[in-house]
Amino acid sequence: MQRLQGRVAVVTGGGSGIGLATVRRFAEEGATVVVADLDETTGKQAAEETGGLYVKVDVTAEDEVKALFKAAHDTYGRIDVAFNNAGISPPDDDSILETGLDAWRRVQDVNLTSVYLCCKYVIPYMREQGKGSIINTASFVARMGAATSQISYTASKGGVLAMSRELGVQFAREGIRVNALCPGPVNTPLLQELFAADPERAARRLVHIPTGRFAEASEIAAAVAFLASDDSSFITASEFLVDGGISGAYVTPV
Repeated sequence: MQRLQGRVAVVTGGGSGIGLATVRRFAEEGATVVVADLDETTGKQAAEETGGLYVKVDVTAEDEVKALFKAAHDTYGRIDVAFNNAGISPPDDDSILETGLDAWRRVQDVNLTSVYLCCKYVIPYMREQGKGSIINTASFVARMGAATSQISYTASKGGVLAMSRELGVQFAREGIRVNALCPGPVNTPLLQELFAADPERAARRLVHIPTGRFAEASEIAAAVAFLASDDSSFITASEFLVDGGISGAYVTPV
């Protein structure tokens, strides 16, 4: 499919995990991709592989985010898609009884404030051209509770979900769609690192997934490509769940 032929897409966190899989999928579908990542090695590799542009950016720094979208627009003349995907889930974000204020703030800055900044600075370009699709990475935990808490991560993703809904409504009549992608657990380096030291933690989560496995990053990227394309032209202000049935489950198959 070439649903994104001639379009320009910006992907934050594009050097690894879901971001990298989406950079590749966007390029396969014809898009020119701007890879934004703090890691120069992986970010440059992703851009070189797909023939796009790499921009080093700290997504929590307002000036750098503003410069990212300016660079994308100055280089290619338009921005059609923004996949605001960068995020962290550090081990010191745990139960509310254990998580310190520094960890809380760090996760909020990377996972929520960065999405606010990316939306703030890409929307003006999309308004100029009268069209655009913004996909913000939230999570299925934004709508479900867990006894195995990562309190700041969960709260940050709830914020992304609410903000995406509001922006989707606010800018709908200007041709700008804003949706929150809500993945279930994904087999990425972030998840592998989280569970490597604690297999019990992984097993406890896996039992709740009706499909019996974690998602692959390429499966999430396929959903992002759909939301980026005109195939989803009547979808905005939505929470787009790609969770293997977790949010619909009461008792899972044996």
